[in-house]
This record gives sequence, C-alpha cells and structure tokens, in this order.
Amino acid sequence: QVQLVESGGELVQAGGSLRLSCAASGRTFSIYAMSWFRQAPGKEREFVAAISRGGGNTYYGDSVKGRFTISRDNAKNTVFLQMSSLKPEDTAVYYCAARRIDRAGTYYNTATYDYWGQGTQVTVSS
Repeated sequence: QVQLVESGGELVQAGGSLRLSCAASGRTFSIYAMSWFRQAPGKEREFVAAISRGGGNTYYGDSVKGRFTISRDNAKNTVFLQMSSLKPEDTAVYYCAARRIDRAGTYYNTATYDYWGQGTQVTVSS
C-alpha cells in the first residue's frame, strides 16, 4: 500500500511559477513510475507529466511542454512538478499518481495507475 500526499498548490498570478510536491509513504517508492494529472471543473482528468522509476525518462502533455518539469528524489520518496509561465488555463486540482507499470506510451491512461493522492488546488489568476 502506498499513500500519496500532494502539497504546494496555491493562488498565483499568470506568468508566475509554482512547485508541487508529492510525498509517498513506504520503502518501495523507487519501483513506481510517477505521474501528475490535473482536473479542472467540468473537465476530464488530464495527463500532465510522468517520470520513470529511476528518473531517467520524462514525458509531458502537449499543453505543458517547455513550461513544466517533473523530477523525483527516490531517497526522499518524493516527486516534484516545477511549473513556470503559468496560465489561467493551468487552474485545476493537481494529482500525483503511482503505478508499477513503467512503459512509455501509456502514461496518459488513468486506468493504469495503482495509487492516487487527494490532490492540491492550483489557481492561476489573469
């Protein structure tokens, strides 16, 4: 069992930056590929970014490429999402997720994830 707790969400102005963190319980964090998703009111959950178990491979959704960076610290059981050049359309609840599968091409699929956090609210004002 893995518990994920996100933090770092807040109100920020457009053009600003924010860093989200997701802390995982347990001693097997490094066996999970980790991802960030987001969900805005009335919209489906959207893939944001993913990172492989060892951190050597990263993947991004088209809407955040070049602006967001995902990273992880396996020694601290934490995954991060550095967000810059934020836009009002980035406003959403951001979730981190973990899965045992570490296969490129399927990171966007919410059904492949084993664990989810409760989410953290990010609001970008114009």
